Amino acid sequence: MSALHGLATRALRGLDPEDAHGLAIRALKAGLGPRGGRDDPILATTLAGMALPNPVGLAPGFDKNAEVFGPMLRAGFGFVECGTVTPLPQAGNPRPRLFRLTEDRAVINRMGFNNDGLEAFAARLARRGPGVVGANIGANKDSEDRVADYVTGLTRLWGLASYFTINISSPNTPGLRALQTKAALEELLGRLADARDALPAAGRVPMFLKVAPDLADGEAEAIVETVLANRLEGIIVSNTTIARPPLASSLRDEAGGLSGAPLAGPSTEMLRRFAALAAGRLTLIGVGGIGSGAEAYAKIRAGAQAVQLYSALVFEGPGLVDRIKRELAARLRADGFRTVAEAVGAG
Repeated sequence: MSALHGLATRALRGLDPEDAHGLAIRALKAGLGPRGGRDDPILATTLAGMALPNPVGLAPGFDKNAEVFGPMLRAGFGFVECGTVTPLPQAGNPRPRLFRLTEDRAVINRMGFNNDGLEAFAARLARRGPGVVGANIGANKDSEDRVADYVTGLTRLWGLASYFTINISSPNTPGLRALQTKAALEELLGRLADARDALPAAGRVPMFLKVAPDLADGEAEAIVETVLANRLEGIIVSNTTIARPPLASSLRDEAGGLSGAPLAGPSTEMLRRFAALAAGRLTLIGVGGIGSGAEAYAKIRAGAQAVQLYSALVFEGPGLVDRIKRELAARLRADGFRTVAEAVGAG
């Protein structure tokens, strides 16, 4: 990371977190973002048939409205996931709703799917160039038919996104996580599978289900069974947690989803559980607490074909991705792996 970008990151940390994020988005749109170095060939891989220059992706939440996926790809991410987007624009929850827990290298958010809506998102995504850019779709808070909202998102963005993520695991939309229960999930994924089958088959666009790390006994088994039955390509493990491990920050009791360093261990354990249940039949993406190449490598060894991060950027800035990739490449070589794919599930 250049000295300039390091200085900018430190300056942004002095602002309200949501204001800082808005300034970062504006800077990236103005062309002030970092440029990633050339990717080490050992990092090239595939994700559900999509070719990636490296397996380190940008998680949703950073680029909610599909405004800066180009600059973030140029910063060195192997793929970028935009959203969460809902059919209609919505303001989200009242501010403050985003909190830095600096002592814990963690973030709590209760944003509530604030976004510009599907039409603005689609218009921006339609202008994208090369690179893998996914769309994370959700339901409006006051929707009378939340399943229909997901179908609307899939249909409207068909042909514009490289892949789709079905986000039913945010803790900040009341009742949303109930869609993870077996009966509700069967209806949701069944209707999405039917909708996908009816869309133009110009290449099969992958669909992933994003799950919470706070699953009860038996829920992971039911999720894997339902995902397989409805022919989705994979699962993203995991979203933010409503649990509160011991934390040092005075903000630890704020309501919302916790992400960042404290989620690294629990999310990797949940990923390992899904990998065992899927037994190679699904593509898995590991998310939660990644701030180094070692943490990315741990997710891959636990069964992830690729990883995503966001919260660590709050503390490190977008230049972090180059360091993670260097460390990951070094660890792969040190353990005798020739490709990322060889290391998947090796732990």
